[in-house]
Amino acid sequence: MKYTSIWLKDKFDNKIKKLNKNIETDVLIIGGGITGLSTLYFLKDSNLKITLVDSDLIGHGTTSKSTAKINYLQEHIYYDIATKYDIDTAKLYYDSQIEAINKLKEIIKKENIECNLEKVSSFVYANNKKEIEKLKVEKELLQKFGSIVNEINNNEEYAIMVSDTYVFNPVKYLYKLKEICLKNNKEIYEMTKIIDIKKIDNNYICYTKDNKIKTKKIIIACHYPFFLFPFFMPIKTHIEKSYIMAYLDNYNKYTYITSKKPTKSVRFYKDKNSYKLFLSNSVNICNKLDENKNYKELINQNNQVEFVWKNDDLLTLDKLPYIGIINKSNPNILIGTGYNTWGMTNGTLAGLILSDIILGKNNKYINLCSPLRTNNIIYLFSYLYNLLLNMWSYLRSKIIKNKKWYTNVKIVNENGKSIGIYEENNKKYKVYNKCPHMGCSLIFNEVNKTWDCPCHASSFDIYGKCIKGPSEYDISYNKND
Repeated sequence: MKYTSIWLKDKFDNKIKKLNKNIETDVLIIGGGITGLSTLYFLKDSNLKITLVDSDLIGHGTTSKSTAKINYLQEHIYYDIATKYDIDTAKLYYDSQIEAINKLKEIIKKENIECNLEKVSSFVYANNKKEIEKLKVEKELLQKFGSIVNEINNNEEYAIMVSDTYVFNPVKYLYKLKEICLKNNKEIYEMTKIIDIKKIDNNYICYTKDNKIKTKKIIIACHYPFFLFPFFMPIKTHIEKSYIMAYLDNYNKYTYITSKKPTKSVRFYKDKNSYKLFLSNSVNICNKLDENKNYKELINQNNQVEFVWKNDDLLTLDKLPYIGIINKSNPNILIGTGYNTWGMTNGTLAGLILSDIILGKNNKYINLCSPLRTNNIIYLFSYLYNLLLNMWSYLRSKIIKNKKWYTNVKIVNENGKSIGIYEENNKKYKVYNKCPHMGCSLIFNEVNKTWDCPCHASSFDIYGKCIKGPSEYDISYNKND
């Protein structure tokens, strides 16, 4: 069994190019997942100088942790949007998902991308009265929008089904986009982390550890965007973690998801072998902090697991993504994030919207997804709840640092600083036990051997190197500090 995503099992002919000099560009894209690569692809024929950087390898971030469903049947999202806004807004979001699906299919066909694209049927399932009523309204909305929807009604169990959704291998897809963009003279740098951004006159200077990038526009295409004060991301969103396993099974052309949290989700993948992917145990990131226990709960459901991994999703309060300009007075920084677990369609949609904004084109989804949209007063309680949840995550991380499940880990104070110590094979690995992002104390993940932030999902290896943001800094221990 491997504690890694099934999408990373293949070896790619990857010549890593790391930034080793100061450069200038017209547009800098930060993040090499489906949002960043889609945006770069849609800009590949422009005369602009476009540069993309990623702190890791292309496609090895959140996109590689996805179940990779290309799906517009997203639990009862149209019911939720219609309730929070109106039917017209729900219809516009539906249109955006259909357009994203069609665009993905078009690219795959046009570029002859071998990425295991399969057309499948998709189900959403409920087994309590409240959720069943929501799904029945969802069915009516989808039919009104133009979809053919079937239902399965079996006493206290109910499901709706559509037959025009898809699944694929997202990493194979992204590596082909990378290859195409490079051939079109677009610059891509991997293992290149941006640690600071400063505005100077009408330009921005983006700093790596050793170099600088001067740019006119910035697209932040990271899972959890950074450098966004005062956008108040922690209040407007929350992070949900879930656990996924893949095991050998007969191939079936369907996907399945429950309508209610905690989510259970199924899809199948066929390459040399046939696998069933099963997702469960979804929970807010500040809860269920014993990762060893969380993984075991999943693995114990099947004794032939080959791959198991964890994914983090950024959820917005109103179910709509944040794509576009974050500040009217500073319109040259854009973001794409908050996809509510539906990253394959919304990452592609983000590429379409962001590229159109850069090129000065109209796009009918700009206002729908705008980070500047005004939320209804009904969100006041949700904002307060998110604020309290973040405060509780922060305080709880400080109160009891030595968790009862720790075996080879302890937290101590040295010279007034909190130090985390992990011991393995009679060797001690010390780090500062404080996330540089917003100061939360870190939790040791005994499965992945990482220090994880229970507030905003930053992650650090046992040496203190930051391997996942939003933190931009390491927590490496220096006894001379």
